[in-house]
Amino acid sequence: MPAPAASELSGYELLVGVCGGIAAYKVCSVVSGLVQRGAGVQVVMTESATHLVGPATFQALSGRSVFTTQWPVAGYYEQQHIQLTERADLFVIAPATANILAKAAQGLADDLVSTMILSTDCPLLFAPAMNTRMWQNPVVQENVQKLRQLGHSFLEPEEGWLACRTVGAGRLADPETIVTSLTQILKTHPPRLKI
Repeated sequence: MPAPAASELSGYELLVGVCGGIAAYKVCSVVSGLVQRGAGVQVVMTESATHLVGPATFQALSGRSVFTTQWPVAGYYEQQHIQLTERADLFVIAPATANILAKAAQGLADDLVSTMILSTDCPLLFAPAMNTRMWQNPVVQENVQKLRQLGHSFLEPEEGWLACRTVGAGRLADPETIVTSLTQILKTHPPRLKI
């Protein structure tokens, strides 16, 4: 497969909200792939996600500070949940856990990622990943349906081997699939901010 053009996504800004699922490690490849295509990528993480992948990893891959709290950060004086969303062309939540889907569907904002979901006005894409029984749970599916009705997009989880040592639907979509999907969505409109 040929290497992507380094300027393919030049000028586009993406927010990547990383939540506390084991698939968080796969999002490293997503961030790297987007940066390699020239996109500006800002990573925000739930506290749970930081137990699975350290913020320093995403900082190295994105070349930007990683935000993990809605409280003031030394040297940064803007309200993260507002300022960061104002620049974004697209906000992707990956892995989108059952927890974040429930929060988004109910309008609950008790951490940085869930607060940013409520304050963003750019397209929002969820890439779910969880145990098959959780994914198939009627409450989770009800939350997914509500978010779709609100106009948000989804990249369905894939079938395969899961971290819980079972096989079924629930794997995070392949990182290359995520990057390709995000690229296609972004290319439907020009960058929000001219740089």
